Amino acid sequence: MTQPLHDILQKTFGFQSFRPNQEPVCHAAAEGRDVLLVMPTGSGKSLCYQLPGLARQGTTLVISPLIALMEDQVAKLESLGLAVARIHSGRERLASRQACFDYLEGKLQFLFIAPERLSVTGFPEMLAKRKPVLVAVDEAHCISQWGHDFRPDYRMIGQYLPLLRPAAVMALTATATPSVQGDIERQLGLIKPARFIQGFRRENIAVEVVEAAPSERLELLRELIADPKRRPAIIYALNRKQTESLAVDLSDLAKPAAYHAGLSTALRSSVQDDFLAGKLDVMVATIAFGMGIDKPDVRTVVHVALPGSVERYYQEIGRAGRDGAPSRAILMQSYSDRRTHDFFFEQDYPDVAILDEIFKRLKEDPISKEELLEKLRLDVDVFEKAVDRLWTYGGALVEYDQIKRGSTRWRDGYLFQCDQKSAQIEAMIQLAQNHQCRMAMLVRHFGDLSDSRSPCGICDYCAPLECEVQRFRAASVREQNQLRRIVKTLHSAGSRATGKLYADVFPTQEVPRRTFEDLLGSLARAGVVQLQDASFEKDGKEIPYRVARLVKSKPDDSELAAILMKEEVATADGSRARKKKEFPKASAALDTKLEDPASQKIEDELKAWRTAKAKERGVPPYCVLSNQTLRNVAVARPGADQDLLAIPGIGPTIARTYGTEILQIVKNGSTSADA
Repeated sequence: MTQPLHDILQKTFGFQSFRPNQEPVCHAAAEGRDVLLVMPTGSGKSLCYQLPGLARQGTTLVISPLIALMEDQVAKLESLGLAVARIHSGRERLASRQACFDYLEGKLQFLFIAPERLSVTGFPEMLAKRKPVLVAVDEAHCISQWGHDFRPDYRMIGQYLPLLRPAAVMALTATATPSVQGDIERQLGLIKPARFIQGFRRENIAVEVVEAAPSERLELLRELIADPKRRPAIIYALNRKQTESLAVDLSDLAKPAAYHAGLSTALRSSVQDDFLAGKLDVMVATIAFGMGIDKPDVRTVVHVALPGSVERYYQEIGRAGRDGAPSRAILMQSYSDRRTHDFFFEQDYPDVAILDEIFKRLKEDPISKEELLEKLRLDVDVFEKAVDRLWTYGGALVEYDQIKRGSTRWRDGYLFQCDQKSAQIEAMIQLAQNHQCRMAMLVRHFGDLSDSRSPCGICDYCAPLECEVQRFRAASVREQNQLRRIVKTLHSAGSRATGKLYADVFPTQEVPRRTFEDLLGSLARAGVVQLQDASFEKDGKEIPYRVARLVKSKPDDSELAAILMKEEVATADGSRARKKKEFPKASAALDTKLEDPASQKIEDELKAWRTAKAKERGVPPYCVLSNQTLRNVAVARPGADQDLLAIPGIGPTIARTYGTEILQIVKNGSTSADA
């Protein structure tokens, strides 16, 4: 018997209505269906198990891997007057025993446990004596063999769930690709689950990627953080040392603090509380910060190095703008980040030959790690990591300092995970280097079933003139000629793989490949060329590539002159050197109002018209007309076609396509001013 969901929503939680996407999830769980829920951080996933759990009038078992997140959820539920208990390593034994007694006596509405509890002898059987009405598995992506490396006990959850049936099972996560989603279902044994993969588009976060060498990033960061409008901010750094140094480097501009796993628990809590309370306005952190953090007014999230996966990147930028106000996510990256990730990968995933050698030395009788290390003569750090990986994938059984042989089937799983980790890094590199709407790419990555996949209109691809760090400029005469060659080749050849296109257009490689990619990106931003991802299979592996297709044939000279290039200069070897100068907002000159009210009114109406046209065409507004061109029209107030063609930024194609509408807007604005 269930209670009406809206009654519980209002009387228990104090909400008058559901957030977007919550209601159908709650109905499915309340009806006793298994559920796979993939919704971004901050979208209200917790309510999706809490409310149906109460509706089903029993105990909801919540399996959560993070003590801080568990404590936060327990505190919130207790503040609502609900009966809640938790069991994890930070609790005293007597408190945990009392939680078990209360569970068996039916006194609890929610019981939170760490995954390790399920491996304690007799604990799953105790839970089965009085079955829960719902089992919620939080951070479910950690279960998947395709997903993040995680504690082995979390991957074992699925084997205990049959004991708790017929309880419905809900798997919740903020970061799971379609392949991970399927793996979660298999690992947990979900029965015909209702799938809800939605809400990934963040309308108020403008994603911006800037290519900058590590030596340039502090200067860019300081210029960004100096602006009070860009704070509060979270800065994600590569390691503990970097968080400490950046916090010091920014201390004359803001109120920063470092946060990483090496700090004491008390200091981490103090820093986190000060940031939430507004006593600090910049948090410089490693990936240790952010899980379960709900600060609504974070205006900027900056990554000063390339994250290791799109999943992690999306979760971290999702901490910006939870109040719905405009926010920005800025990623600084360069080719050196790939080398850094390669280094970390080699450390975290030793060559399989090393694991093979260790496995060959193992017997059914245990041997001490010290004795084994002496026989192998490996570096101690490499040995420890290799043994840990061998244990994780079942090839070794480890107890204290003793180790013996495990399953012979460990190898395939280890190699599979190595491939997946490499693929995660490649996907992140593709996101950073691709010439498409950033938010649309993120939506596609997660397989959001409800999204239109349309351009966001605010990222660096859709609105380059609004960038905070990355700057753009008009194409030079030389670049216009190079753009013209690319367009001409595509016009005669149709679509073409970008590698083949480069060879056809610049056969002597007089233009470096990276410069060619910038030229292609500029054509894509202008709506002249469309770039699409594709792949083919070779030796059992999927090889990605990109295809360029002309969507706007033969742009005229004025259109080519208006195409925007990233403001960088190419060195002889094709590398990039950034110009050393101030970083004003590219459109700062247009932030002021025109002195003539009539001209200002015309400019406003032209912008509204441009927005409508951009939506019709499915392109960013600047691809119709730039802000500067609109202002030129508003000031000049042309009355005929020849007047319109005299305005900078208006060429024959624009005049032919939009001239009548533009002139009518100018006429209407001028007439109302005269009246």
